[in-house]
Amino acid sequence: MRDSRALQAYGLLSPSMFWLGMFFLGPLCIVFVYSFCLKGLYGGVDWREIGPDGTVSYLFTLENYARAFDSLYLKIVLRSFRIAASTTLMCLVLGFPIAYYIATRAQKMKGILLMLVIIPFWTNFLIRTYAWITILRSEGLINNMLRGMGFLGPTDSLPLLYNDFAVHLGMFYGYLPYMILPLYSSIEKMDFRLLEAASDLGANQVQAFLRVTLPLTMPGIVAGSILVFVPALGDFITPGLLGGAKSMMIGNLVEDQFLTSRDWPFGSALSFILMAVVLASLMFYLRVSGTDASRAQK
Repeated sequence: MRDSRALQAYGLLSPSMFWLGMFFLGPLCIVFVYSFCLKGLYGGVDWREIGPDGTVSYLFTLENYARAFDSLYLKIVLRSFRIAASTTLMCLVLGFPIAYYIATRAQKMKGILLMLVIIPFWTNFLIRTYAWITILRSEGLINNMLRGMGFLGPTDSLPLLYNDFAVHLGMFYGYLPYMILPLYSSIEKMDFRLLEAASDLGANQVQAFLRVTLPLTMPGIVAGSILVFVPALGDFITPGLLGGAKSMMIGNLVEDQFLTSRDWPFGSALSFILMAVVLASLMFYLRVSGTDASRAQK
C-alpha cells in the first residue's frame, strides 16, 4: 500500500521534475562545464585541443575563476556589493516606518495602502526605468523645473543621470516594495501589548524599539533584505540604463561577456560566483530564521 502511494506521488511529480531537469538543471550544468573551459578563437567555447598526431586533449582550467579576482573585475564586483548593500539599507530605513504605519492602520485602510505599494508591479520594470531617464536627464522634468524656478541658468543642468546616484535611485524605487511587504507581514503579527509592557517597566520609545520591536520583526528584516539584496546584486537593467559605463555592475559584466565579448567561459564563471553569493545569502537567511523560530518556541 505504501509503495503504491509512493509510486503515485512520483508519477504526479514526474512532469514537474522533468521540466525542472530539462530547462533548469540541464542549462545550469552546461554553464557549469563552460566555466572550466577556454574561449574559442572566434568566441564561444573551446573545450578540446587536437594535437599534431591527431590526439584529442580536453581543456579544463580554473583560469576563468582566477580572472574574476583580477583588479579590473574585482573593482566591478566590489562596486556591485556596495551598491546592492546601500540600496538594501536605503530600502530598510524608509521601508520600516512605511510598513509600521500600514500595519498599525485600520483594516480597510491597510488594504488601500497595500494596494498603493503593489501598484508599481502593474507596470513593467523596464518601462519604469525608462521613465526615470525622462525625469533625470539634462532636459528632463527636474532640471526643467529648476530652470523655471530660477535655480539653474538656461544652459545649466544637474548631473542626475549616468552616475551612481541614478543607479541608487532607480534600484531604491524598484525594490522598495520587496522590503515593505515582508516587513509589514512581520510587524502585523507582532503583539503590541509587549510595547505597553515595556513602557510600564520604564523603557522609552528607543529602548522599546531596540529591545522589543526590532527582535520581533527580525525575520521580516532579514527576508526583506534578502529579497532586495539578491536581485540588486545581479541587476543589469538599472545600471545599464541609468548608470552608464562608469557604473557597471556584475550583471552588466556577465551580459557583456556573453553578448559582446563572446567569452562564454568567463561569463559562466562570473555567473556561478554570483550564484554562490546568492546561495550563501539564502543559507544565512534560513539560519537566522531558524534561530529566531527556536528562540520564539523557547
